[in-house]
Amino acid sequence: MSVITTPAPQLPMRGAQARHAVSPMLKRLAAERATGVLLRECGSLYLSDGEVVHAESPRSPGLDVLLTTGGILDSEGWREAVDTAGAGLRVGRFLVDSGRVARGALELCHSGALFDAAYFVLGPSSAPASFRYGAAHWLGPIRPVPVATVEREALRRRDLLHRIWPDPATDDAPLIRTVGLAVPPVPARQEAVLGQVNGFRTAADISLTLGRPTFHTLVDIRRLAAAGLISTAPSNTAEPAPGDEAPAPTHHWPLTVTDPDIALLQRLRDALEAL
Repeated sequence: MSVITTPAPQLPMRGAQARHAVSPMLKRLAAERATGVLLRECGSLYLSDGEVVHAESPRSPGLDVLLTTGGILDSEGWREAVDTAGAGLRVGRFLVDSGRVARGALELCHSGALFDAAYFVLGPSSAPASFRYGAAHWLGPIRPVPVATVEREALRRRDLLHRIWPDPATDDAPLIRTVGLAVPPVPARQEAVLGQVNGFRTAADISLTLGRPTFHTLVDIRRLAAAGLISTAPSNTAEPAPGDEAPAPTHHWPLTVTDPDIALLQRLRDALEAL
């Protein structure tokens, strides 16, 4: 079967400046050691004395999902912690002091949730941002992170995704699988993601189901897209009623990347994943 050679798509963003955009307001708040919550289009960042103590985004699974899906804490234990210590803004401390979660495990999961959500909060946006001074999250402080570290990590992740596959369309849209071709073996993490692709789920939906940070899912999705195994679903696709069969996805050919930088990155990735 012949393969159509197609160059990698151009990144549909506002140039290199958009890829490296950060929040000027956040820099100012860090300089003045502000405490409160920064509200942006895709979520919020909570600050204490100018450092980030928590981040939330509707596109990223929360700390509760990472803890419960990972088997560190059951859902009943999480609800009890929120009910008992939420009003006092000390849920994190309660989880540790009560022995429900080890401090190291909590800090690790919280760090993963924070950086994952912050990636989306700090994404390029044309919507205005606002800051509510004095606001605090009910989770309470766990391990504050300097603003410069959060921004640097968000930019690193943005650049990594761009280098894997420079078309961000698959980050937000419902995804479909390629049909009519034999699927080559893929690593277990990518196989789990591929198994969730049904023509209706987005990266955020898949992450929530798998209990993984969304950025990790985006990495797998872009690699699968670069390999020609998935693409975005047609925009007129509607969610099926319970019990209905999903419509057959549109046929898509695998893509052969001609950009030498992307091709080299793919070869390095394949070699590492084969270890």
